[in-house]
Amino acid sequence: MLISFLLLLLATTCVASVGVGLWVIGNHFLTTDIPAAISHPVRLWVLNCIFQLLITWGMIFEKLRICAMPQFVRFFHDLPPLRKHPDVVVKDLWFGTIPVKLYQPKASASGLRPGIVFYHGGGGILGSLKTHHGICCNLCKKSDAVVLAVGYRMVPKHRFPVIVRDCMTLNFQSPSYQQNKNMPLLSQNLAFYCWCGYLDISPSWRSTVLKGAHLPAEVWEKYRKWLGSENIPDKFKKRGYLPVSHEPLNEAAYLETKIILDVINSPLIADDEVVSRLPEACIVSCEYDIVRDDSLLYKKRLEDLGVRVTWHHMEDGFHGVWTTIDMSCFYFPCSSRILDAVAHFIKGL
Repeated sequence: MLISFLLLLLATTCVASVGVGLWVIGNHFLTTDIPAAISHPVRLWVLNCIFQLLITWGMIFEKLRICAMPQFVRFFHDLPPLRKHPDVVVKDLWFGTIPVKLYQPKASASGLRPGIVFYHGGGGILGSLKTHHGICCNLCKKSDAVVLAVGYRMVPKHRFPVIVRDCMTLNFQSPSYQQNKNMPLLSQNLAFYCWCGYLDISPSWRSTVLKGAHLPAEVWEKYRKWLGSENIPDKFKKRGYLPVSHEPLNEAAYLETKIILDVINSPLIADDEVVSRLPEACIVSCEYDIVRDDSLLYKKRLEDLGVRVTWHHMEDGFHGVWTTIDMSCFYFPCSSRILDAVAHFIKGL
């Protein structure tokens, strides 16, 4: 009897796995855009399918209340062993209760080296010290700098203000959000999930937020001089952009989402006297990244206030491409160009 039950359970699991896999592949064909400018499109197609499969199973387990989707995905992301780099010494340390990894070049230095504090990507939802280990090793070696990677606490156990992100849009209808909403690795759906998870906002407000009805008209007008689409150069609108008027305010949505107006979440809306005091910046944007325009707006805001900016734009880049630098069969040449640009900037400081 027990053997029969186990066989039935195994058969059910196999059927479910095949079904979910076929659904992910079919959905990928119907909804995901792979731009012609991307090198190795098949490679990106496979990488995104694997990523979406993990996301889908994570969502299923979250619905069944087994575990949260981010926990499931992070578990699988952290399974592969870390690759050792012969020219870099890596130490695992703690700052209080926060784990960190310290990367130091093995070669001796004639003087003090630059220091980099590295916060991995993932929107406070995904990513870890392990997923960005390759970036840190290569950045350490290429820039001859000491890199300290911070394993900050993440969703679902920790939300705002525990996690502080560098930049958070107020507008889900900017050109890059329209053009790249179905791009691999960071779709509009996943971006909104991260946004809600980080700020502890109910996903039920999705349609309201996408229509811009979560903020009063006077707020949109106040920050238009910094965040309006007219601040995005026309060449970034050629792939298609349709200006969308914000719908009338939904008071209930505003009460729950107004936390985004805290400058800790949205440094782009900080006062001029604050932004003008920021140090020289290096900004790398990717053409097929849904948050491309956040980089462009940040760049313009800094330059308008006299802050020096070094900017590199990757015409064949997509969100998360830098993490492929150590992925062997999923490597994209664009990741090396990003590394070179960042390392060159650090050496020039």
